[in-house]
Amino acid sequence: MLSKKTKYAIKALVVMGKNIDKPPMQISRIAELEKIPKKFLEQILLDLRNAGFLYSKKGAGGGYSLNKDPKDIYLVNILRITDGPIAMVPCASLNFYHRCDECHQEHTCGIRDVFVEVRDATLKILSETSIADIIARETNLINL
Repeated sequence: MLSKKTKYAIKALVVMGKNIDKPPMQISRIAELEKIPKKFLEQILLDLRNAGFLYSKKGAGGGYSLNKDPKDIYLVNILRITDGPIAMVPCASLNFYHRCDECHQEHTCGIRDVFVEVRDATLKILSETSIADIIARETNLINL
């Protein structure tokens, strides 16, 4: 299940992507538009800034803006920043691998084998879907 932290991160990036040609957005404005608790959003945006996805400006006219083009911000990166591993079991993770305590022979574990496939399918979708894609999908859904 997608955590609120990840969902809010994506929502904030989408709203900033829609306002890419405008001045930086204040946290309070993003929080209001997307119904995100302001304090929680502050931490999320700080994490995204530290990862290089956002630029922050202090003072009058300050706020947050995208540091990258929305087409270059992929969901896989956002999920890894906000939630860590993509895999549902630690033994199937590429970047956060950890052997399962209850597993005796990992190479013959049917559970692991299934969840490696799930991970690969999930990675494919998340690695090919950008913030720009989400914005385009929203536009298409509105115009239906």
